[in-house]
Amino acid sequence: MPVTTAPPDASALRAVLGHVPTAVSVVTAATPDGPIGVTVGSFTSVSLDPPLVVFYCGLRSASAAAIVRAGAFCVNVLSARQHAVCAGFAARDGDRFACCTWHTAANGAPRLDGAVAWVECAVEESFPAGDHLAVVGRVSLLDAAGGAPLVFHRGRLTGLAPARDVPTQRFHWWDA
Repeated sequence: MPVTTAPPDASALRAVLGHVPTAVSVVTAATPDGPIGVTVGSFTSVSLDPPLVVFYCGLRSASAAAIVRAGAFCVNVLSARQHAVCAGFAARDGDRFACCTWHTAANGAPRLDGAVAWVECAVEESFPAGDHLAVVGRVSLLDAAGGAPLVFHRGRLTGLAPARDVPTQRFHWWDA
């Protein structure tokens, strides 16, 4: 006999999945009205061949819709020292770009100075995913400056600390 349970409510889902650390990124684009950007906590790779990534924003996010219309974007992985940049781009009002310095990436999107990595993309597709919009990008250029990323974990912004008494080993989990 199958066991049926009610799906978890949003607070339970948030509490449990909050144990999964995520890098904090700012996704930027150039629009006819000027540069736009938004803080995201859900950004990951999708495919190595072709090179695809995805980020998620609230389904009603005007910034996400504008990024899709722009056709190109830059994912800026924030450094552990960029708390103010994270807050600036998460704000609903004001000049989000006042919190940082930036320059124009090859695809025209703003590339934030001080980010530990950046990934330039062309919008491949977008689609609703529950209460979010998934935006898939085809990677055109990327690089990493190094340093510690800003991480969101258990409801807080933090950095990474070296694991103690844990053996380190390089592995490719995607080939397993």
